[in-house]
Amino acid sequence: MRSVIRQKLADSFVLELPELTRRDARVPSVPGRAHAVIGIRRAGKSCFLKQCLRDRAGTGVPRDALVYFSFEDERLAGMQAEQLSWVLEEYFLARPQFRDRREVTFCFDEIQGVPGWETFIRRILDSEKMEIFVSGSSARMLSREIATAMRGRATETVIFPFGFREYLRHHGLEAPDNPAFVPKAQRSQLENAFGAYVEAGGFPEAQGLEPRDRFSLLQSYVDTVIFRDVVERHRVTNVEALRRLVRQLLACPAGGFSVHKFSNDLRSQGVAAGKNALHEMLSWLEDSFLIRLVPIDTPSERKRQVNPRKVYPVDPGLIPAFDRSGQPNTGHALETAVMVELERRSCRAAYVKHKAGYEVDFLATDPEGKRTYIQVCSDVSRAETRQREIRALAETLSSRPQASHLLLTMTTTDVLICQKEVPAGIAVKTAWEWLLEPVK
Repeated sequence: MRSVIRQKLADSFVLELPELTRRDARVPSVPGRAHAVIGIRRAGKSCFLKQCLRDRAGTGVPRDALVYFSFEDERLAGMQAEQLSWVLEEYFLARPQFRDRREVTFCFDEIQGVPGWETFIRRILDSEKMEIFVSGSSARMLSREIATAMRGRATETVIFPFGFREYLRHHGLEAPDNPAFVPKAQRSQLENAFGAYVEAGGFPEAQGLEPRDRFSLLQSYVDTVIFRDVVERHRVTNVEALRRLVRQLLACPAGGFSVHKFSNDLRSQGVAAGKNALHEMLSWLEDSFLIRLVPIDTPSERKRQVNPRKVYPVDPGLIPAFDRSGQPNTGHALETAVMVELERRSCRAAYVKHKAGYEVDFLATDPEGKRTYIQVCSDVSRAETRQREIRALAETLSSRPQASHLLLTMTTTDVLICQKEVPAGIAVKTAWEWLLEPVK
């Protein structure tokens, strides 16, 4: 095994660091902590690690002080925590001049396959002068698990599928510095690209594929999450109920989900599944980053628990891959893109339901506590639709005037229509403009 480690390190010294599509994810700068890179499978975590190494090489760090070491190698099967020290021993035997040099960066990818890896990482944080990145399969590298395992010694960076700015970059298009002020030709180009993004989503491998191939690929991702991140990890025996749950969640995005109702539906179809088991499955699917759950906005914990949570897939491209209606679902895909962007911006999200029955899609609270009520509407051509969406925002405007209020639409034409009807205090933008706005 040591000879395998030695060879992998030698290969790492000459590994080309490709210029991949740049991700906008931020790595917190906290001395004395490891950087944990987490997120759903196939979103680009390993590529992000190589981007971080490339950035450091660009500042003049010697290439052989930048090490990418993947444990996804059958020759390392059965490796134990005490053998992890061999990686550092072999490295410093080959490069003794870098001992106790803070410019050395190690990226340990798929390290969760070695039991007890957390102890090793904590030890080298205390005993070595180097920067450490760790990453791996999402279900074993969860935020709460890392917080427990690392005992406060790790910061987290979540990698999602491409956001719209990253999508443009991947396809060779330039995002404007000021998305609200662009020439009409570029605006048309951006709106066309945004329509394609909402339909295809942001998984890197899915870009440019024909719909049939894209659907097959995305369905295989979901199958992997089901079986590797949920069934194997949590020893799920009721796989049929789990699969039906996933199909239900992905086929009906952006809607309220009731475990009680779904349990009754399963029972009527001859599938037994207790409500507690379904609650656990829902939690595991969120932990694996396949879905995101949005609670109702209320100060009451009891009301938050009894009211349905809205469910979103982690990427809008998953929606047509699991839709059974055969009809375009642009509205829910647009809402999903907005929801995932709120997570990228580290915002807490809830939905708002007024006593009169009106609903606001999101109440977003940013890390500094600023609150924004956001309504998302993909088609405002019908007067009753416009009035319903605007009425819900107007209701919160009257009761929460200190917050921001925002209506997001699909196209510039939609914005022009709505601006004639919204009351003062409600801003109207295209969703793509909002997605491309620089985040402070």
